[in-house]
Amino acid sequence: MNINKMTDNKIIGVPTNIITGFLGVGKTSAILHLLKHKPENERWAILVNEFGEIGVDGSLFSGDSSDAQVFVREVPGGCMCCASGLPMQIALNQLLSHAKPDRLLIEPTGLGHPVEVLELLTNNYYQEVLDLQKTVTLIDARKLNDDKYRQHETFVQQLAVADVIVANKTDLYEGNEQQLLEQFLAQRHIAENALHATTHGQLSFAWLEGNAGFNAEKAEHSKHAHKDHDQEHSHSHHHDHEHDHHHDEQIRPLASEQELSETGYLKAMNQGEGFKSAGWRFSPDKVFDRHTLLTLLLSINAERLKAVFITADGIFGYNATDDGLQEYALDECLESRIEIIATEIDDNWEQQLLNTLA
Repeated sequence: MNINKMTDNKIIGVPTNIITGFLGVGKTSAILHLLKHKPENERWAILVNEFGEIGVDGSLFSGDSSDAQVFVREVPGGCMCCASGLPMQIALNQLLSHAKPDRLLIEPTGLGHPVEVLELLTNNYYQEVLDLQKTVTLIDARKLNDDKYRQHETFVQQLAVADVIVANKTDLYEGNEQQLLEQFLAQRHIAENALHATTHGQLSFAWLEGNAGFNAEKAEHSKHAHKDHDQEHSHSHHHDHEHDHHHDEQIRPLASEQELSETGYLKAMNQGEGFKSAGWRFSPDKVFDRHTLLTLLLSINAERLKAVFITADGIFGYNATDDGLQEYALDECLESRIEIIATEIDDNWEQQLLNTLA
């Protein structure tokens, strides 16, 4: 696989950025913004990892962009940050070989530890293949008022590995959130990282460029950042590498496709890091009533919800956070998909979704 480019007889790797941040911070919006403003002559590749088993981001990125120069690959089930990194390596190698991109964006799940991803990308092989540039961590500073976030190991680690920290959704801040963020970073000795503010995930290309600051010393500091500063708290969080899913790529997809063709839909579950996910795929012939679907989605109480649906009114993407539900038209999608992340899964959601079929 030869994906390097020659410049003045010097081989350079593919410029690569990691876009990370906790659940609902706006990573998907940030990548969509970058795609809308990418140079027309450049080929971009996106490797996206989702905590859920179904995978929705790939459909959102592909359906929102008619640019044939954008290539998307998904690693579902939170596996990008597993110790072996095998699902990520397979997907990454295939994506690079197929797309031959001018830039690569990697979006780990909001519940995944980014240190493992960075350690894989800095091994001897990928050092020759990739030009690892800035790691950008988005944060909603309003979450610093909530112990569930402030004391979560993943939340802290995402900030600790960042070369650039972006306070997103600043138009929704009402008090001293920006000051709290600066204090939080200073307490964890990461205040020297570049700090920017934005709304709606509007990242600047200038924030992506430059050498990555990740190294062995930073990795060790990042792994212990949470423990060093929050030992006084009694609860703990564990990075669950043993998610409730399987990786037999020769068996599982066949079983899934058979179930999908027989019933018209299938469900997949996952859990870890204190959260659970439930996702559904629906065969392309399943068409939903847009009005009743929207009413249902607005009623679901979840930490995160992403979906693409084929409705009688067209194809729509849905993106829900604490700040509300966004609906936007898409150009295309192969099938309807939804992923819900919450502390508890409601057993009624499946039947309620089926009730919204047109």
